[in-house]
Order: sequence, then C-alpha cells, then structure tokens
Amino acid sequence: MRTYRIPGIDLEVSRIALGCMTLSRVGNTGDPAEAEVAEARALIDAALAQGINLFDHADIYANGRSEQLFGAVLRQSPDLRDRIVLQSKCGIRFAGDPNPDSPGRYDFSRSHIVSSVEGSLHRLGTDHLDLLLLHRPDPLLEPAEVAAAFDQLQRDGKVLHFGVSNHTGTQISLLRKHLDQPLVVNQVELSLPHHALIDEGVVFNRQTNRGTANVAGTLDYCREHGILLQAWSPLAGGRLGRPATDTDASLLSAREEVQRQALAHGCTAEAILLAWLLRHPAGIQPIVGTTRPQRLADGCVADRIELGREDWYRLYIAARGAALP
Repeated sequence: MRTYRIPGIDLEVSRIALGCMTLSRVGNTGDPAEAEVAEARALIDAALAQGINLFDHADIYANGRSEQLFGAVLRQSPDLRDRIVLQSKCGIRFAGDPNPDSPGRYDFSRSHIVSSVEGSLHRLGTDHLDLLLLHRPDPLLEPAEVAAAFDQLQRDGKVLHFGVSNHTGTQISLLRKHLDQPLVVNQVELSLPHHALIDEGVVFNRQTNRGTANVAGTLDYCREHGILLQAWSPLAGGRLGRPATDTDASLLSAREEVQRQALAHGCTAEAILLAWLLRHPAGIQPIVGTTRPQRLADGCVADRIELGREDWYRLYIAARGAALP
C-alpha cells in the first residue's frame, strides 16, 4: 500500500488505516478471553498484510476494552510495536464518570488529558503513543491547559505527536497559537454521503437549504497548514453497499452509481467509496472500522484504483442529489 508522509514530522502512514473502535464488542474490564485475542490478532494481521500501519484508538472505545485487546496482541508479539503507528484520542467523558450524577461531557483539562493518556498506555502495554488526538471540541477549552498537558506528555516521552478530531479550522487555529507542538492530524466524519467538508467550497455564496453544518473552511485550512485529514466512517455505515432500503433519493442515486463503478472496476462498493476519498488532492486517510478481515482486504483494493475526474464527479453529483451550481 502507498503511504502519506505527515507534513512537518518524520512519520510515514498507510493511505488507509484501521479503526479499532469495535475491536472489542464486550466493554467489560476483565482479562480478554483467548478467543477474543485470537480474533483481534486475525484482524490486525489482515491489516498488516494489506500494508496498513496506522491503528486508531480512543480511550472510550468499548470502555477501554479495545485498547486492552490490542495490548494483548502486542504482548504476544512485542516486535510489532516498532512496525506500527499507534494513535489514540481523549477528551470524551461518559455520564457517571466519576460520580453517578456526572453528565456526559467533554474534558480538555490538563489532568484529564494526562490521566487518559496514561490509561491508554497501560491498556495498550506500550510506553508511548505516536499520535494523540483531542476527540471532540470542548466548549470550556482553556488553551493553556492543553498546552501544559502536551508539554508534560511530550517531555515524559509518552506522546510523540499531536492532533485533533472533529475540529474546525478556526478551533485548530486557536489551539495552535498556544502550543509549542504542531497539530498534524484532524480526524473528521467524511464519506460520499457525508460530504459537507467538500461541498462547502462548491456552494459558497449560494442560497441553499441543504442543511449542512458550518464547517468553516476546515478542509482548505488543513491543506494550507499541512494537517493530515483522516476520515472516520468513510463507508457511511455500509448504507451504500447494502441492498436498497432507503427512500432518500440521493442515497438511492449514489448507491446505483457506486454499484455501477464497482462493476466496471471489478471490485466491491466499499473499494469505490474509499477510492473516492483517496482521489481527493487533500490526501485524505480513511479510517476503516470493519472487524472482518476479508472486508478489509476488499476495501484496500481502493489503493490501486485511480478514479478519473468524470467518475469522481459522477459519484459526487449522485450523492449531492442535485446538479452542480
């Protein structure tokens, strides 16, 4: 698989990454059973066989169980750590943490960032993360606290590089003013049906009732400042690969076009969806969250598909459900 060099740092990452959110579907805190570890190992081995080297985690995935399972695989093969890029996220706190009446919330306090990383390192069984991302924007953000946490984590060798997730360009800009470390990744929801980041530049200054959220020039900001865009849910939850059940006209149209192009390229619908993202000049890295090795292998065919400009636009227009302005 081809790679991206993350701008500004000496780190090569595969064009497609494996998302480990559902590596565990149990969510308890006991020691993983042998069968769980074997299943996780099979998926990780399948990813490595495809040339994937970036594995995406978060402290909250399966209440930490997904990191724990991955750590069990690393303990079986300690040499694996030097061949992969480990990324995790922090900042989301569930209701009931730490008190029964605590609400679900976001927390970018220094203490929470540091303790979350230490928890991830313990579960993963490693002494450092290659990348740490702030999971979702915290309205109570104090940039100086984030800066202090990043300084401490980098000084202690626990995190090598930093980024964000689900942040707008302006939110990133605010953080960057206070940090000594560059922010090198922004992980956002992006797929053929969920294309607001791309569509924003097309519908600029036009009256529209499309109802997309204000994404504040985020895609262009990341390109301008050398920030790798990672796409979570790049397969849109499988909505365009399953038999048609939706009544949404744009989804039906997009599904038909995806299937047409999959047939033409002799690949799966998932590969076309990933190829559509990879074709964008921003250098987008899809984070694929499947737990099925064969589905992962089928999707990775996207690295070898070169969509022409016309085919890329056919997919985009079908998903928009409207002609271009």
